Amino acid sequence: MEARKTVAYARVSGHDQRADLDRQKQVLELYCARQGWTYEVISDLGSGMNYHKKGLKRLLDEIMSDKVGRLVIAHKDRLLRFGAELIFAICEAKQVEVVILNQSDDSTFEEELAKDVLEIITVFSARLYGSRSRKNQKLLEGVRKAVEEAEAE
Repeated sequence: MEARKTVAYARVSGHDQRADLDRQKQVLELYCARQGWTYEVISDLGSGMNYHKKGLKRLLDEIMSDKVGRLVIAHKDRLLRFGAELIFAICEAKQVEVVILNQSDDSTFEEELAKDVLEIITVFSARLYGSRSRKNQKLLEGVRKAVEEAEAE
């Protein structure tokens, strides 16, 4: 049987975060290289609530096909915003080691909740109004401002 590989998975929500995606991939690559692992990087651009991303589907296919022995991610929510535990359970069942580089959670419960609410509003308003519509952009800017004000308190 051929040796199972290490896969590093990186994801950001939107095209405006492409620089963040590049940094995330560099961190993952550096970590894997320092461990002496032969690895492959799979990356996605898309919402953490979107389960139909090309890279995520490929990752799951490879895990289910017993091709992956180790999954490396920068932070739990880079996999999925909601439902990462399901992926971790699949990894456990398939005996895939999961390495999360940023385990420390400096965010408060309220900050995480605010991020989750913003993500939900972003996805559903984009579906309702279209992601590039003026109405959607105005709504999202108002929500972001409210979140920032709540975090400042």
